[in-house]
Amino acid sequence: MDALPEILIVDDDGQILILVAKFLRANGFRVHTARNGVEMAETLKQAAVDLIVLDLMLPGKNGLEICRDLRRSSSVPIIMLTAKGDDTDRIIGLEVGADDYLPKPFNPRELLARIGAVLRRSRGLGSPSTQRARRSFLFAGWTLDTLKRELTAPSGVVVDLSTGEYDLLLAFLEAPQRILTREFLLDAARNRTIEGYDRSIDVQVSRLRRKLDGREDLIKTVRGAGYLFATDVTRA
Repeated sequence: MDALPEILIVDDDGQILILVAKFLRANGFRVHTARNGVEMAETLKQAAVDLIVLDLMLPGKNGLEICRDLRRSSSVPIIMLTAKGDDTDRIIGLEVGADDYLPKPFNPRELLARIGAVLRRSRGLGSPSTQRARRSFLFAGWTLDTLKRELTAPSGVVVDLSTGEYDLLLAFLEAPQRILTREFLLDAARNRTIEGYDRSIDVQVSRLRRKLDGREDLIKTVRGAGYLFATDVTRA
C-alpha cells in the first residue's frame, strides 16, 4: 500500500489549522501543522513532507522570507496563502519560488484540488511509455531528465527547479521554435485555466530564465503574442 501524502500547514491562525487539518485528513492525507517558521523547520527535520501550505502573514519571518530561504535547499512544492485580491503578494510569492497560491478566505475543496494538482505535477505522473519516450531533452548544452526531474547545466551542475519551473520548461521543450501564448503556458505550468491576462506567467518565465544562466536568447519574448523557445531541442 502506498504511503499517504504528507502535508505541512503553516499558519498562525489556530482555527484554520484545526479545520484544514481535519478536512485534509478526512481526504486521505497525513497532516502536520506549524504556527511559524521555527515550528515549520522543526517539523521538516522530523517528517518527509510532500507539500507545504504556507500562509503569507506569519509572526517573525513572513511566508515570503520563509519560502525564499527554503528554496535555497529544497524543491518541496509550496502553495502560498495570500490576502484576497492582493496581486503584489501573489506575484512576489511566485518570484521567490511558490508553486501556486490561494487567496484567503478559501474553500477547503479548492485547496484540496490545488494540492492534488501540484502533487501530480511534482511527481511527474504519466504512463511509463510516455516517460520513456521523453526521458531526456538536450538543448544548448543543457539536459533535462524527465524521469529524475533534473536539469543539468553545460558545466555539469544540477540546477534545482520548482514544480512550476519544471512544468514551464517542459512545455517549452515539447514545442521549440513555436510561439506559445501566456494563457497556454500558465495552464501548462500550473494545471488550471484562467480568465484574461495574468502577469504571473511573466514572473514564472523570468525565474526560469535566471535558472538558465539568465540567457534571454533561449526564451524570447514575442510582443503581444507570448514566448518562444528559440533553440533546437533533441530528445534522447
